[in-house]
Amino acid sequence: MAAEAQQLTVPTEAELLQGQADLWRHSLYYMTSMAFQCAVKLGVPTTIHSLGGAASLPYRLTPVSWLLLDSVAVDGHPNQTPIVLAATSRHCIEAAMGLSDWFQKDVVASPFEDLHGVTLFDGSMAEQDPEIDAVFNDALASHDNSGFLTVLRECGGALFQGLESLTDCCGGDGTTARAVVEAFPQIKCTVLDLPKVIDNVPADGVVNYVAGDMFKSVPPAQAVLIKLVLHHWSDEDCVKILAQCKKAIPSREEGGKVIVIDIVVDSSSGPTHEAELLMDVAMMVMTNGRQRDETDWSEIFTKAGFSDYKLLKKLGARGVFDVYP
Repeated sequence: MAAEAQQLTVPTEAELLQGQADLWRHSLYYMTSMAFQCAVKLGVPTTIHSLGGAASLPYRLTPVSWLLLDSVAVDGHPNQTPIVLAATSRHCIEAAMGLSDWFQKDVVASPFEDLHGVTLFDGSMAEQDPEIDAVFNDALASHDNSGFLTVLRECGGALFQGLESLTDCCGGDGTTARAVVEAFPQIKCTVLDLPKVIDNVPADGVVNYVAGDMFKSVPPAQAVLIKLVLHHWSDEDCVKILAQCKKAIPSREEGGKVIVIDIVVDSSSGPTHEAELLMDVAMMVMTNGRQRDETDWSEIFTKAGFSDYKLLKKLGARGVFDVYP
């Protein structure tokens, strides 16, 4: 005999009123992003900073605003304005608006690629829209270089002490590698990135630049650093990338390791966890990647052929791993 239908409990008036407020909040979250974009485009944070504290109390800089100042790197955090402009661009918003249609398709491409016919990483965006391509490239550089001085302070000794050589995989313009050399002058650093990136970087005599493809080979070194790269890629692609990194390093007994710095989702609540989950959705919309918890990372390391790892530190949303062959 069929089970009796479960009795539905009608919400109270107070619960319905709260539900209405929640409905407004979830429906209008994008207005926060649009207002944020407006303030950035108008240069409001930099204007307040230029007043040297003379602005009235409601308009003093918040920690978020400090990250948006022109030509001011706060404690090693470069200007994050490109991230705001990229995330609130028409290209991203239109891709996110098509999520329901995308879920009903049988496609491998991300919603962004499915809609625009280009990806963020192979140079095809530059041909379609050079201006927005420049915004995305600046956003990636700003995101990747942010907070690395904190990593050096908190666990630089554990990561880099005793190393003689290091390859920074997808190291962009060499900002991270130069910071490593400044802190540990004995390390010979090589930066690997795509030709479209490396070709625009002037030789500086501090690090060696190599144009290449991390899916095909990684320049050999005692250690490989891969920072805020893997969350852009699927699990299968992460295994392929890390397998190339493993080929580039010696045994653990000879000091070989891969240093992975990336988002590590945890089970805590609060703004940082909410940001991790929103970044997970963003990766799904923009790329074939995702954010991962420690268990997910452990499985990827094992599939790539590594024997062990240590999560040395969690700095905000970022985790710092030593991964051993």
